[in-house]
This record gives sequence, structure tokens and C-alpha cells, in this order.
Amino acid sequence: MKVIKKLVTFLFIAIGALFIVYFWNMDQKLMEWAYRRVNEIFDRKKADINF
Repeated sequence: MKVIKKLVTFLFIAIGALFIVYFWNMDQKLMEWAYRRVNEIFDRKKADINF
């Protein structure tokens, strides 16, 4: 019974967290932040165009 209670609690927490992420569109905000950091890193490097 304790295992089932822990499983149900975990599922409720996971579904709640997913709802919050979806509701506030945090996934798009996170990806926007990540793309900006990646672009900052790669824009600083000199292009190696010697063939």
C-alpha cells in the first residue's frame, strides 16, 4: 500500500510540474535562453574557411 501511495504522489507531482511548464510556456523560454547562449559561444569563434 505504501508503494502505491508513493507512486500516486509521484505521478501527481510529475503531472503538476508538466502542467506548470505548459501553462507558463517555460519550455519555449528555456529553449530561447539556450539558443542565445549557444549563439554567443559560436559567434565568438573565427570561421575556419581554409580548404
